[in-house]
Amino acid sequence: MRFGIFYELQLPRPWAPDSEEKLIREALEQVELADRLGFDYVWEVEHHFLEEYSHSSAPEIFLAAASQRTRRIRLGHGIVQLPPAFNHPARVVERIATLDLVSGGRVEFGTGQGSSQMELGGFGVEREVKDKQWEEMLEAIVRMMTEEPFAGFEGQFLSMPPRNVIPKPKQKPHPPLWVACSRRETILQAARKGIGALSFSFVEPEQAKSWVDEYYGLIQSPECVPAGLAVNPNVAVFVPMMCHADEQTAIDRGIDGAHFFGYSLAYYYVFGKHRPGVTNIWEDFLAHRKDFGFARELINPDSKPLGIKLLEQGLGSFRGAVGTPEQVTNLLERYERAGVDIVIFAAQTGHSQHEHICESIELFAKTVMPRFADRAESREAEKKARLEGAMQQAMARRPKPHRASRADYLVTPREEPGPLGALHVFPGRAAQSASGAAQGVGARAGKAIFTWLVTGRSDKQLERMMPMLVPMIFRAMERAFRPDRVFGFSGEIAYTLRTNGTAKNWVVRIAEGKATVKQGAAQNPRLALKMSAPTFARLSAGLIEPVTAVLEGKLEAEGELRLMNRISEMFGGPSGF
Repeated sequence: MRFGIFYELQLPRPWAPDSEEKLIREALEQVELADRLGFDYVWEVEHHFLEEYSHSSAPEIFLAAASQRTRRIRLGHGIVQLPPAFNHPARVVERIATLDLVSGGRVEFGTGQGSSQMELGGFGVEREVKDKQWEEMLEAIVRMMTEEPFAGFEGQFLSMPPRNVIPKPKQKPHPPLWVACSRRETILQAARKGIGALSFSFVEPEQAKSWVDEYYGLIQSPECVPAGLAVNPNVAVFVPMMCHADEQTAIDRGIDGAHFFGYSLAYYYVFGKHRPGVTNIWEDFLAHRKDFGFARELINPDSKPLGIKLLEQGLGSFRGAVGTPEQVTNLLERYERAGVDIVIFAAQTGHSQHEHICESIELFAKTVMPRFADRAESREAEKKARLEGAMQQAMARRPKPHRASRADYLVTPREEPGPLGALHVFPGRAAQSASGAAQGVGARAGKAIFTWLVTGRSDKQLERMMPMLVPMIFRAMERAFRPDRVFGFSGEIAYTLRTNGTAKNWVVRIAEGKATVKQGAAQNPRLALKMSAPTFARLSAGLIEPVTAVLEGKLEAEGELRLMNRISEMFGGPSGF
């Protein structure tokens, strides 16, 4: 059996100005110690807005810092929330792959969907579809990690064109896949998808055995169709831990933290009524803990075997792995007999002190871990031999792992093939300009790039770029055209642009609900605009104001001058100047 440590980065009130900085610094020191002592995993959650319970909203940064302070410990995301409102799948792949590279291939990729209203509501994730979103995003993520290039995706919740998502992870075909499990049904789902089960339920070893048996039964059955390109057959369970040679000391140091962990978890997911930034959960815990199964008076030193849950005198309580090395060893042996592969300890809970956590980790590594070390390697080899044939059969049932991108798929600086093969420009609000040319960038991202191209350039530099920029601006005007904003207007708008002493004419014709652009002279323009090509570029980029250009003599207008106030809105921008 293998062992890991787990972090929510709990921070009960009261808070000092440096509380979060101190919390993260001490947690990293604990991870560094665990690596030296031979722990197999560190797991870090992703949670948002869950004050006191979890201040771990950017686990990829914490794990990246841990990767540079450690040599061998595996770095587990426990978990990344996959509904796309939390994390776009391409960004997930980029972060996982980068962490895998900087750590030398030590990432464990745990996934989940989130379930607290604080998080789901904060990001606008619909509870009714989040499980389907998790499943769809997992499929897309596996393909992004392994396809080169990623051939694109059209699903119910994700639409993404072909891209080569880089970098690729060091581990091939990809880091091991896991899913967070709080119920038996989720563990069985993990087995059917051939991925590891991270059980965050406080489950007794004897109950865990039935879950483990069902999990491995499905792994070896025809129902197992892997979500990834490799099967990761593992069951991990989670328990709070504080180990000390004296049982009373272990209780004094660890039981309040263990109880706060369970209480604050239930607070956010079951019974809590939270006022963001105001509610003091620690005080609430102290006042009501025994009403929710965390009675302190039931936890007393008696040298008995540890139980996860206790029930006496009509009260419920929670113990976990809080006790002496012999008690913790006995609990772990029961998990081992149940077939559990990994036990993950939460030591940084509640107000548990850094020094006590480090002492507990050191004592566990010295007195408990060696009792399992000899059996771990042989047990893993036996499991591999037992499951090898079943895993090969499962992979054979998996659909074709890769999809080929279209050989003729071509992306230009401004457009690319759409779903039906037509050129597609991603929508965006066009910017305002006197000539309507500020709409020439189209999408917001394109506008930013266009502005960057123009900013700081001299007239001579811009003149050299005009053969590229002018057609770009006019083509985007065609696409940004808003027929609902012409209000009966039809006719031609003429542009005369001067470059290197010569003038070139362009005409925008508006008729029958369309705007078309061509190079050449207008026949009977209702408005004629004349300017230098560099002025045209700066107006389009929003670097100079139209009124300023007119007053400084850089922009000349003839004809129906009132139209100048309407050009911008006809081409997708705001009304007027």
